[in-house]
Amino acid sequence: MRTVWINGEFVPETEAKVSIFDRGLNFGQAVYEVSPVLDGHFCNWSYHQARLERSLATVGISDDTQWPEILRELIARNKLVEGRVYLQITGGAPADRDFLSPSPPTPPTRFAFTQTAQMVSSPLATRGLRVMLHPEGRWTVRSAKTTQLLYAVMAKETARAAGVDDAWFVENGLITEQTSANAHIIDARGVLVSHPVDHGVLPGVTRICTLQIAREMGLTVEERPFTPDELFAAREAFVSAAGSLVLPVVEVDGKPIGNGGPGTLTAEIRARYIALLKAQ
Repeated sequence: MRTVWINGEFVPETEAKVSIFDRGLNFGQAVYEVSPVLDGHFCNWSYHQARLERSLATVGISDDTQWPEILRELIARNKLVEGRVYLQITGGAPADRDFLSPSPPTPPTRFAFTQTAQMVSSPLATRGLRVMLHPEGRWTVRSAKTTQLLYAVMAKETARAAGVDDAWFVENGLITEQTSANAHIIDARGVLVSHPVDHGVLPGVTRICTLQIAREMGLTVEERPFTPDELFAAREAFVSAAGSLVLPVVEVDGKPIGNGGPGTLTAEIRARYIALLKAQ
């Protein structure tokens, strides 16, 4: 049985546990490195360390673990001659799930393990790889509610640092959504405009009900992208999400939306949605 290292301890792999509230598990707020092991020694550490430090700074995790001595001991305990050594550092495990990390932050979760593998004599080196072409889409899969939430976490942290509540994403000059909610405006005509639920936004359940309620109120609904200029010229703006229901947006980039207060139509949509939920 392999020995792994987790949060300062060498333990059997079956005894290594991570909290269900870990930010790596819930938000993808975690970084990792993999180093090749040849003749019992891990390689290229100076490069891996430099990249690790850059990754940690990017995702907002602080860690001062002395990894070289840990990795050497781990390789020795597992008698690894050839293969890989893997380490991961997450944003830690706070008391509960929240996009925003607690202040002060919780200690990071840290673990490492070894893997035996044919590195030098890999059959693929003789046979060669067969590959296919595929569209690049690692940051564009938004229509599935996955735990790939790192960018949302980073945007929310940026918003908090700027003294605001959240952030709306802009792509190619168009508003897509809020970090964890669908975004809507009611324009000067009184038309509710909402980004269509294509691959670019999450098809929110609350959004479905919100648009249905708006239509019942006699509002015209246009499911199309809208620009920041349309947002700033809107009569009202609001977001919808299961975790917050319907909330008005009164200011964007320091500029008031409408009269700078919660809109009356937004308030009506919110009230009707709450009544709908309570009637279920």
